[in-house]
Amino acid sequence: MTKLFRVGIDVGGTFTDLVAIDESGVTTFTKSPSTPEDQSIGVLNGLGDLAARVGLDLAGFLAAIERIVHGTTVATNALLEGKGAKVGLLTTQGHRDVLEMREGLKPERYNLLLPPPDPLVPRQLRRGVKERIAFDGSVPVPLDKDSLDAEIARLKQEGVTSVAVCYLHSYRNAAHERETALALAEALPDAFISLSSEVLPQIKEYERVSTTVVNAYVGPAVRKYLQSLETRLEQAGFAGSLFIILSHGGMAPLQEAARLAAATVLSGPAGGIAGSRRVAELIETRNLVPFDMGGTSTDISLIEDGDIALSAERGLAGQRIALRSLDIASIGAGGGSIAYADAGGTFHVGPRSAGSVPGPACYGNGGEEPTVTDANVLLGYLGAETFMGGRRKLDTTAAEAAVDRLAARLGIDRMHCAAGIYRLINLKMADGIRLMTLRRGVDPRGYTLLSFGGAAGLHAVEVAREMEMRRVVVPTVASVLSAWGMLASDLRYEVTRSHLGDMAQLDGKTLRAAFEALAREASEHLTAWFNGPLRIERSAEMRYGEQIFEVDVPLDGLDLDDEGAMTELVERFHRRHEELYTYCSPGQEVVLVNARVAVVGLVEPPRDEPRVAAAGGAPEPARMRRAFFGEWREVPVFRFETLGPGNEVEGPAIVEAETTTVVLNDGDRLSVNGLGWLDIALKPRPGA
Repeated sequence: MTKLFRVGIDVGGTFTDLVAIDESGVTTFTKSPSTPEDQSIGVLNGLGDLAARVGLDLAGFLAAIERIVHGTTVATNALLEGKGAKVGLLTTQGHRDVLEMREGLKPERYNLLLPPPDPLVPRQLRRGVKERIAFDGSVPVPLDKDSLDAEIARLKQEGVTSVAVCYLHSYRNAAHERETALALAEALPDAFISLSSEVLPQIKEYERVSTTVVNAYVGPAVRKYLQSLETRLEQAGFAGSLFIILSHGGMAPLQEAARLAAATVLSGPAGGIAGSRRVAELIETRNLVPFDMGGTSTDISLIEDGDIALSAERGLAGQRIALRSLDIASIGAGGGSIAYADAGGTFHVGPRSAGSVPGPACYGNGGEEPTVTDANVLLGYLGAETFMGGRRKLDTTAAEAAVDRLAARLGIDRMHCAAGIYRLINLKMADGIRLMTLRRGVDPRGYTLLSFGGAAGLHAVEVAREMEMRRVVVPTVASVLSAWGMLASDLRYEVTRSHLGDMAQLDGKTLRAAFEALAREASEHLTAWFNGPLRIERSAEMRYGEQIFEVDVPLDGLDLDDEGAMTELVERFHRRHEELYTYCSPGQEVVLVNARVAVVGLVEPPRDEPRVAAAGGAPEPARMRRAFFGEWREVPVFRFETLGPGNEVEGPAIVEAETTTVVLNDGDRLSVNGLGWLDIALKPRPGA
């Protein structure tokens, strides 16, 4: 059968989003409840629903799929819930406590009561092996086989299921780690083995050991899930290509994602950023604030002058993960965020969430605590009878009971409590935007807020107004944009090597040879999966001599054979440092720490959505609804799918789709663009 479809799948905490795009560019999407006990069950259920929507049975649909790109939260959940593997660590003698000593700094250095985060590997499972690689790759102390065998036997006796190996300076010479891997494979054939020389072969011991341990901790769960998913899909009739989206926004085949499991920690949100970049191209806007609000969290990022920032300074659940990832701020604010009063009677919303089970009280699954979704129902923003296109009715009585209990504790009435929940969650999400913009020297007032995720449309205009932003865009695929964006993702493989040296002592020929070697290595790896066109991206991580952090400097357009190349590279570093930190020090020594090459396999994006026929004029509302906008008002409710280019709506109003709802306040003006997307001009607050 001719392959007709590409499918993107994003598993969230509450719903699994699925998008199919056929050869003519027609987009079909659906949402299916997530199944935390085994995410592949929810994926297959959703594929069955998607198949019905395109008029096929599941087997016929799967046979017609050319490619599936999937974002998973298995690694994220394992870290957040502390449900990873039992990990043992083999490291150089005398260095077993690096994981606990960290960098010697606290995240809140003046908080004397801050408890240290628990290491993923307890001390009795961190074992020192007699060996030593020097900083230049030489071997002053050969790997002692008796010492290695004794420590492996100890780990086997302790019942570890995964082993991280991180020897000193193995990024220069990986021979001892490779020998250790062979010994582990013989003694512990079923264990997951993670080598630092494969996970993060670069300088900085704590970052290397922490990232390798995280990889070992989440690896078995990720590998088990991906094997289960692959088996279920094959048994159901799928014979196409299956890729996993990684934290840096590129995608990789299953085997690579299972090997480098720590790179999937931001798998789902990465699809949203890829989709946001595609949106920026389609609406011809260079500056966007992607705002992704789901059931359990909100992810906020920044597209500045068309570029997406990558960072190696990320972590999750107190664990350092130094692999490059998209720069995303994730906050505990979603539709399922629980509102409560603490012991002192202070009003809070989140970060605790009702999740998919039991979910908000209005879902009728036994939830009793008030959530943001319950507040939206009581305020009239969410239609109890029209939720998910009427396929799922919401229990207003249960929502009222949940909010009433909190209102009684706070000493206020039901509607003031619901409005307070709505207001508090908006302020919390506005703080997330401040983190990504104002604290980085970016003025958000000149940016467009891109609203996506199932819950974002209910809050986007008020969050944008809080930040004095003037424009909000809501695509037709807003509720599933992360899954949609995965279909616009390229393949990507990165290679980094530490090349510590004073820039004054380096020459362009030496540096060019280093980058060429990295490009060959990365290209050979990527072409094992992909036979399409490639793009090579080079960058240098540099710092002033006495600093302990690096600045990533792109080498785009720099000819290292040119006589002034090294001077230009140093000047680029000074300029980039000033952009980030408002100052530079041209007289100081500049050091090159890491050379980095990313080879990108360019995947042709799906064709644009077909334009909707022009409608123009003022549309007719589907119904009227009583909703709270400072006071109770009867407001028009429009169906998203009936709006066409040229239609205009003035707030207060509500726009409903099967999987999302958009709320406009007084004076907000919505127009529908050529793609059928909502383009909202906000009325500024008085005095703004």
